[in-house]
Amino acid sequence: MTTGATVHTAEARKAAEASVALPPRAERAARAEAATDRLRTAAVDALAVTWVDNAGITRVKAVPLGGLRHTAEWGVGTAPCFDVFLADDAITTSPLIGGPTGDLRLYPDLDRAVPLAAQPGWAWAPGERYTQDGTPHPGCQRLFARRTTAAAAALGLSLKAGIEVEWVVALDGPPAEEPRYPTHGPAYGMHRLTDLSDYLRDVLRALGEQGLAVLQIHPEYAPGQFEVSVAPEGPVGAADTSVLVRHTIRAVSARHGLRVSFAPVVETDGVGNGGHLHLSLWREGRNLGHGGPGPHGLTPEAEGFLAGVLDELPALLVLGCSSPAGYLRLVPQHWAGAYRCWGLENREAALRLVTGSTGERASAANAEVKCFDASANPYLAVGGVIAAGLAGLADGRRLPPEFTGDPAAAEPGTVPRLPTGPAEALAAYEASAVLREALGEPLYRAVAAVRRAEAERYEAAGPEELVAATRWRY
Repeated sequence: MTTGATVHTAEARKAAEASVALPPRAERAARAEAATDRLRTAAVDALAVTWVDNAGITRVKAVPLGGLRHTAEWGVGTAPCFDVFLADDAITTSPLIGGPTGDLRLYPDLDRAVPLAAQPGWAWAPGERYTQDGTPHPGCQRLFARRTTAAAAALGLSLKAGIEVEWVVALDGPPAEEPRYPTHGPAYGMHRLTDLSDYLRDVLRALGEQGLAVLQIHPEYAPGQFEVSVAPEGPVGAADTSVLVRHTIRAVSARHGLRVSFAPVVETDGVGNGGHLHLSLWREGRNLGHGGPGPHGLTPEAEGFLAGVLDELPALLVLGCSSPAGYLRLVPQHWAGAYRCWGLENREAALRLVTGSTGERASAANAEVKCFDASANPYLAVGGVIAAGLAGLADGRRLPPEFTGDPAAAEPGTVPRLPTGPAEALAAYEASAVLREALGEPLYRAVAAVRRAEAERYEAAGPEELVAATRWRY
């Protein structure tokens, strides 16, 4: 665990703050006019503007298309108390954010606005939150991801990222009902694709119509479980896309009379839904995960970055494994990355190095953070990983020896486990100077307040009760 290396140089910190300044009102109005014309051509009537709270729940405000210019100029009101909402809509408090007083303005990123293929008449855009005087809200998670991305850019670095989306589809029914699955074929089996071929085709069509490049879609291990991967992009874009992909899957599922869960665990004895984060570090068009003198071709910069991520993983679980139910998924021999180690193509390691096939490694080499799940706020997840990586790079850290094979079969004490519950992860988070500096005190403390409140809420719950309480919240 790191103790205090700064995440940013002064230049990077200045660039990070400049990157989140609200554009001039005239510029926002011009973008709104162009977006309105484009969306009206696609027969859009309303725009859904979303943000993701610290419990990992996507919240929304919607505006009619005719009011888009006013929304772009002045924002739409949102209460700061959303930063201390829990997944079940209970509300806790934080010393610097929360309570009934105050207001924020939610502004849509109209460059990302897209008509929703499975919801005729609707479009979607991610939102960012500012104070009423136009300064960045210190608790805005998307702005946090933008700041860390800008800090990397100030150092001449860029990142490509992608978040795998896993979900379980079930027959529709009462919320308290146990899942009933529309397919019972073998894990990864063609049976499942055949049983739900119309549904999966419609998922692919909807994603494609929304401009997303799907790399693959396939059945996963658990009953009714599937996974889709899309092309990598910048970190903030990857977080946006993960929100859009999940929303699209939910909408297509509803049109097929199905319901969907992205929760970390859907069945207490099953394999849960991951939210694995893939990322690669680049400089001047070169993938720094390839062609270097380090392990498996890592350059010193890429190795330092990944070493920083590995060091911070216990604390990063607070950002990447939001729900207490996530620790039911994060167990050995489930390919969940329960051990704080790294390895080439090792699916039991929390940090999996992926070089790609011979001939494509210069473009394909990346690392996968396997211990994250779909309850995470994706903006917190990508921003936290970037901050940890930049700290490791600044310190010139090196990765520990690689672990091959199954860590659960190693000599006891050889390979450290990641935290096995929220309290242990919170202790690591509260000891992380890197994340505290990167998040800023208001966001850092709001995240801690939500995690602590949810941990206390479910402290006495058994696995079945915990899974039932969270199954349909994500």
